[in-house]
Amino acid sequence: MSNEQSGQGKGSGPDLFKKGEEIQAMRENMAGIRNVMIILSGKGGVGKSTMSVNLATALALEGYKVGLLDIDFHGPTVPTMLGLVGQSALQGENEKIRPVVTEWGLKVISLGFFLRNQDDAVIWRGPMKTGVIKQLLREVDWGELDYLLIDCPPGTGDEPLSIIQMVEGEKAAVVVTAPQEVSLAAVRKSVSFCRSMDLPILGIVENMSGYLCPYCEKISDPVKKNSTEELAKKENIPFLGKIPILMDIISSGDKGQPIALQQEHRAGTIFLEMARELAGRMPGWEGVPADKGKA
Repeated sequence: MSNEQSGQGKGSGPDLFKKGEEIQAMRENMAGIRNVMIILSGKGGVGKSTMSVNLATALALEGYKVGLLDIDFHGPTVPTMLGLVGQSALQGENEKIRPVVTEWGLKVISLGFFLRNQDDAVIWRGPMKTGVIKQLLREVDWGELDYLLIDCPPGTGDEPLSIIQMVEGEKAAVVVTAPQEVSLAAVRKSVSFCRSMDLPILGIVENMSGYLCPYCEKISDPVKKNSTEELAKKENIPFLGKIPILMDIISSGDKGQPIALQQEHRAGTIFLEMARELAGRMPGWEGVPADKGKA
């Protein structure tokens, strides 16, 4: 191995200095963020982005200052679910990237805001994705936030690994699964991943937990159910609850109006109660700020 390969060559000093500058820039840029919730799932298709959008919306409606960062680069669905397709995240006067803000005050950043065509495929390898995450952590002007929710792609790859390693301060995970055994098997890997990274787990959510009939309001189970609650108990992780399959949840996401906005709706109530419970579980959280996050 040469001196340069071993990190002892002429270029190691400037490289280390540059890395130190990056870390400091990220630290300074995110200094106003009190708590970070990282939304994870062991596999795709379990409603992780639906969970992220509705939890963030519910927290914002509670009066907290909330941001949502979508780092699912290969499938950025957050703009659609929030009715923000066609919006762009522009550079402000301070040369920082300004988040797009919803009507209810939720600040949002997604790769979807930077694509010329929403149907374009994002073909990036790991180093490119890591570089973009660094840039977003350095340059997005979040301002003061009570909570930043980060919607990760499924699995335990580059994006969640990079976020967990780069984000400092109070952070914890919410793990989303479905009742099928294939989902629970993947969730066990997510739990192992969080523990290996010393990332606290706020709880596990079982999404698509049976079908709620809109006419008789009875829940039927079209697939064999496995117990997420038992898994949570075995792993000593809080079980945050079950969310049934509801056509209103699906249609509200397609319309860009999260079901959490309908606080009188059964599903909206579920997300609101879940958000309230999570608000008190963050490590180091000292309670509701005096202004409850309002400007």
